Amino acid sequence: MSLGEDPHSRSQRFRRSIRSASLRKERFSHSSRSLLDIESLSDSDIHSLLKEAGRFKISPRKSPLVRRHVALLFYEASTRTRCSFELAAKSLGASTTLVSATASSIEKGESLVDTGATLAAMGAECIVIRHPSSGAPHVLARHLTIPIVNAGDGMHEHPSQALLDCYTILQHRRTLDGLRLLLVGDIFHSRVARSNALLLTRLRAQVTFCGPPALLPDIAETIAPGVRITRDFDAALPGADVIMMLRVQKERLSGLQLSVDDYIRDYQLTSERLALAPADVLVMHPGPMVRGMELTSEVADSARSLVLEQVRNGVSVRRAILLRALGGHT
Repeated sequence: MSLGEDPHSRSQRFRRSIRSASLRKERFSHSSRSLLDIESLSDSDIHSLLKEAGRFKISPRKSPLVRRHVALLFYEASTRTRCSFELAAKSLGASTTLVSATASSIEKGESLVDTGATLAAMGAECIVIRHPSSGAPHVLARHLTIPIVNAGDGMHEHPSQALLDCYTILQHRRTLDGLRLLLVGDIFHSRVARSNALLLTRLRAQVTFCGPPALLPDIAETIAPGVRITRDFDAALPGADVIMMLRVQKERLSGLQLSVDDYIRDYQLTSERLALAPADVLVMHPGPMVRGMELTSEVADSARSLVLEQVRNGVSVRRAILLRALGGHT
């Protein structure tokens, strides 16, 4: 594996990303119904959202958000997150407006705050935002009075993904207390890994990160209390109750060259590797999934895979998030 960036520089870049988000998260008044990060949720909020998602899955409500309006402000490409928020909003009776960076005044240089203020002035009662800069949702929440929902910000967090992953696991396991989760792959760039570690350790799960040094700096163990790091995928598999594979984010590999052959050899989840794990192990992936890179098609389509279940549950969980944001939370 050849690196274009030394370990110290990668660790420094990791610290800068988190510090950037932290500076933007300095205490400020914002809607209590915003979802900016896992830390902003109380234990009661977490349990209520998961319970509400379960209710939706069993018996969907009839249009509790009719005549409400949700703006989807996406500065990055998205399929699962954008579509599931849109489907969630519409299934609750709300109307939606999609604003993308390449088909709006954003491309002409309009600022994030001005774009958000414009949407609010047009009647948007909630903004769901995805942005390449860590902390961007906090900036928007600082300047607007309507709820802001973080749909992924840079290398910082993706709270709705962590909630749906947690919900999915609980469909198969009675509790997260003591459950052993192995997150494998590009931890360095993964907002999903960060949000999952923060949420799952709060619920007393044991979280281990696994990956090559290029994609998993030692400092990553400071993300959440009790997080462990290993480089040996094969050795970690027998002790895993849940394996979550993460995509190598090639679009964020600035200054870093990764040997695909080495990565596949050491960290691809194959049927042979899966056999090293407990027979009832759960396999997850937040998507987008690259077959033949982080896992084989045989594993992705196996009985142990929850990949499509995660997608289905995403709509229910995001219904609960929008209901909370727009004042219909029970």
